[in-house]
Amino acid sequence: MPLQITLPGQNAGGKVVGIDLGTTNSLVAYVEFGEAKVIPGRDGGLVPSVVTLDDYGNVTAVGVAAKRRALVDAGHTVYSVKRLMGKSYSDVQKESGMLSYKLVPREEGLVRITIGGKEYTPIELSGFVLAELKERAEKYFDEPVSKAVITVPAYFNDAQRQATKDAGRLAGLDVLRIINEPTAAALAYGLDRKKNGTFAVFDLGGGTFDISILKLTDGVFEVLSTNGDTYLGGDDIDRRLMELFLSQITRIEPGFTPSPEELQQIRLEAERAKIALSSAHSFTVDLNFTQKNIVYKRNLTRGEVEMVARPVLERTKKPCLEAMKDAGLTPKDIEEVVLVGGATRMPAVKELVHELFHKKPHDSLNPDETVALGAAIQANVLSGGGQDILLLDVTPLSLGIETIGGMMSTIIPRNTTIPTKAQENYTTFADNQTGVIVNVFQGERDLVKDNRHLASFTLKGIPPLPAGAAKVEVNFLIDADGILHVSAKEVYTGIESQIEVKPSYGLSDEEIERMLRESIQFAKQDIAVRKLTESKTEGERVVAATEKVLGQIRRGDVKIAPEKMQTLNINQMIDALYALKKSLAGEDAKEIGDNLSALEHATEPLAHEIMNASVSEALSGKAVEEVS
Repeated sequence: MPLQITLPGQNAGGKVVGIDLGTTNSLVAYVEFGEAKVIPGRDGGLVPSVVTLDDYGNVTAVGVAAKRRALVDAGHTVYSVKRLMGKSYSDVQKESGMLSYKLVPREEGLVRITIGGKEYTPIELSGFVLAELKERAEKYFDEPVSKAVITVPAYFNDAQRQATKDAGRLAGLDVLRIINEPTAAALAYGLDRKKNGTFAVFDLGGGTFDISILKLTDGVFEVLSTNGDTYLGGDDIDRRLMELFLSQITRIEPGFTPSPEELQQIRLEAERAKIALSSAHSFTVDLNFTQKNIVYKRNLTRGEVEMVARPVLERTKKPCLEAMKDAGLTPKDIEEVVLVGGATRMPAVKELVHELFHKKPHDSLNPDETVALGAAIQANVLSGGGQDILLLDVTPLSLGIETIGGMMSTIIPRNTTIPTKAQENYTTFADNQTGVIVNVFQGERDLVKDNRHLASFTLKGIPPLPAGAAKVEVNFLIDADGILHVSAKEVYTGIESQIEVKPSYGLSDEEIERMLRESIQFAKQDIAVRKLTESKTEGERVVAATEKVLGQIRRGDVKIAPEKMQTLNINQMIDALYALKKSLAGEDAKEIGDNLSALEHATEPLAHEIMNASVSEALSGKAVEEVS
């Protein structure tokens, strides 16, 4: 039976937002007068999924400020945390060598990240990003925001979905629904308003890849199949570019070992090159490691990046072919292909999609914003503000239990429409057996050791009967969020045991409650520390830029007419510069802010003259028709 998403008046009376918690960037959006919009901030709509913490666990920067901070304090700054959600250390160990922060091995449970002697889970760190988005929405609306729809990759498993819900709880959000990113993207493109058709959503983001095949029939919105890789995305292209740069640098400078900050510098330059070469044909890589007196500068072409990226992009082919096979379709059966995710801006990706589906992909919306806009549409529906939408999503991986010999007995096959429930009957293995342990697994392999363990519970009180005489009924229920509930019942006695599956890689309720208590207890302190750190970061940036320009003027590198120089009060600038530098050594955020404003005001005429001089020099000797 279709899932009826809208309940009239449900959750009315409060703002409900849609959130795209991304690997590289995150966004929060809402619906106003029937139109989905991204909520802007001081630095635009995108919030880099980057967090900086101090040694005491205080969040000192999130987003753009934290991304800047990574260049000078890499050991305290984390990024791409979404790739670690619901993962063990063994899952991500291959990645650890290219990260500027430290991952901690644990025999069981989530991989941990160490910062300043304290350990954090990816759930906690994602919670900080979600809290930033929540705060942004509250500032925009000037009222509390406590409810949200959050998107996840379609191929996220149960542990990763539960981890995302836990991160929302830590941020103080009531997560009304977890929806798949391709489903959200389809809503944003307005595919739900078409009567009939079959579509593919190709979603290649920073850290994950999804392909979903959707069918729309008379207003019913059904996912036929989904496939993908939760550890494949633009970050992999960045890493391969980093390896290229490092190999060339070490060839020139044998023995070069980058510090965490230098590793960040290389990573960000690789990311800039990838983005630039999505529209340009060449890019100048310019890395300057001043402390080691090493300069690496080279011209990089789009063709070189595409060659580096080819092994990564090739990995998207198999999931696409499998998704079409599972849906029983061929490329000619698919009317339209929608592109989602920042990495799809690369021309090589569009060419690959054209090759796979035999048609030009649809990319009219901003691929960075599409998922958040779709989440906002879903949030609006849940709050009673939108039209009824029938969503028929699917579970990406098979779910089952362990049977004798370590075998996987599948109860719900992958690509089953959700919400759903299924039942299987089992029996005892030994005479007089009075209990059974139910081990729940997720995956496609025949042996449970090759699949993901989700949870265990014991059904006790079975009558002592001969082997094979007892009858145990196991029920699986997947809710609208894709979260699994399991129960087991001995049929003859009616004795039952059940569990909402809390994945082995999630946080316990006690841990979440502790984190929530601490977030409230230290809220004022955290805000003060963060405000001071952001002020210092911005102040240090402006000081460096001002000193650079004043040095260029002294050396004569910047040409400003003498009569103009006389109108500029250089001494006032220098006084303001020293006042700001002095305040940066203190702990008064207001004083730093006041001195920063004073320096920016003092240097404004100089910036204007430098711009005029640069334009005059650039246009010198050119005919009117050359510049018109």
